[in-house]
Amino acid sequence: MAHGSRLVDLVHERIEDFLAERTSILREISPDLEPLDAFSRRFLSGGKRFRALFCYWGWEAIGGRGFDPFAAEGGRDRFPVVSAASALELFHAAALLHDDIIDNSDTRRGAPSGHRLFEQLHADSGWAGSSPEFGRASAILLGDLLLGWSDELLDEGLMALPDRDAARLARSEFMRMRTEVTAGQYLDILEERAWRSQAESEQRLRAERVIVYKSAKYSVEAPLVIGGAIAGASPAQFDSLRAFGLPLGIAYQLRDDLLGVFGDPEVTGKPSGDDLREGKRTMLIAIARERLAPGQRRLLDELLGDPELAPEQVRMLQQTIRECGAVDEVEALITSNVATAVAALEAAPISRDARAELGSLARAVTRRTS
Repeated sequence: MAHGSRLVDLVHERIEDFLAERTSILREISPDLEPLDAFSRRFLSGGKRFRALFCYWGWEAIGGRGFDPFAAEGGRDRFPVVSAASALELFHAAALLHDDIIDNSDTRRGAPSGHRLFEQLHADSGWAGSSPEFGRASAILLGDLLLGWSDELLDEGLMALPDRDAARLARSEFMRMRTEVTAGQYLDILEERAWRSQAESEQRLRAERVIVYKSAKYSVEAPLVIGGAIAGASPAQFDSLRAFGLPLGIAYQLRDDLLGVFGDPEVTGKPSGDDLREGKRTMLIAIARERLAPGQRRLLDELLGDPELAPEQVRMLQQTIRECGAVDEVEALITSNVATAVAALEAAPISRDARAELGSLARAVTRRTS
């Protein structure tokens, strides 16, 4: 990704400028709101910015303007798409805050999750009431605040777009993404609780549906299409962006599912086997259940979702899942989906530079250590 770091700098600057404006409102209201300022900046300061990158290259794929973020001219033309890319990062931060509450996760990117930060603030300050309850409530509100700000940031960019039809389409795609990822999140928590009442033959299909709506569309397809909409994509170009984005998004989430069970904490920022403790009913688990003998399947079902799993139990489950061939099958699915995405990219009516950069992104989001 030759231009990735420069684009990340642009997005970071746009987010910083926007937060400076919005958090000044918080300071005017009360100094007690300082944690909302500090924690919002903390959760928006890092990450790989993949959604922002896909959004920008969806725009560049259609416009073919050439990338030079330090050129004096052309900055105004980029303002709408950089703002949209930045809005996606705010939306993502909001989703992670809420996701960590739902999953009761202690960490995010190797540091305390949002509700744990607020919980610690409550405990350190000696305030009345329950620290965990304060932490959860405050993190929900911070997520809501970032969600609202993502809308404001998107609209600031789209207002600068001369093509009003393109602006309306980009806004429509953003709203559709928001609906789909919320629906996908609900389906995810439903799968963790209702799986015993479902037919065994449906569990893989249901896990795949969660992947598509909770992650694949929101992580890759929607950012690409939003960028393409800003650039005025034709129906054929939209189709090509979706044909590339959806299978790549599926491969991206399948890789993330593997990392959630087998990943190195130094890389993932979460404890090894965290998805096992959280009881995630992923494609990996659905495939493992299909392959395991009845006794092993019962043991997996009994232990999956136990937050107190000991390290040796995690290692035993990891070995069981690997030895039944589920990991190899998921790796094959990743390879197949990436191949489908790359084939769509090669045939897409888009700019040559964007084709190269999107190919690099495809490798980056699905490699084994990302």
